[in-house]
Amino acid sequence: MNDTICAISTAVGVGAISIIRVSGEDSISIVNKIFDKDLTKIESHTINYGHIVENCEIIDEVMVTLMKAPKTFTKEDIIEINCHGGINTTNKVLELILSNGARLAEPGEFTKRAFLNGRIDLTKAEAVNDLLLAETDKKRKF
Repeated sequence: MNDTICAISTAVGVGAISIIRVSGEDSISIVNKIFDKDLTKIESHTINYGHIVENCEIIDEVMVTLMKAPKTFTKEDIIEINCHGGINTTNKVLELILSNGARLAEPGEFTKRAFLNGRIDLTKAEAVNDLLLAETDKKRKF
């Protein structure tokens, strides 16, 4: 678990906003390469306005949430990028993160890291999955 993972956290499709999550010890340095503000100088648990850039070209206007370990879901540094929705823009931002050193997370890997890092127990890990799959209020509350 020394690598840094990323994934689109919102449903794929057309929508106003997409969220891309990055977790791991290199999350801040990876996103710093494509964000126009220096994340190393920003306080933890803050949301920051800026732009995702590639070769001086603005790719998207975004909000970046910075959460430093250990007070995160995975107990690792986490960055969440709120970019404009739509498949092309979201995939472009994800592509930039991947090309700068992260790897695509496997399904459930953020929760797996939370479990392995002692943030949640197995019961809570299973409850996260149940919550994501809940189709009714009754199942959500169970």
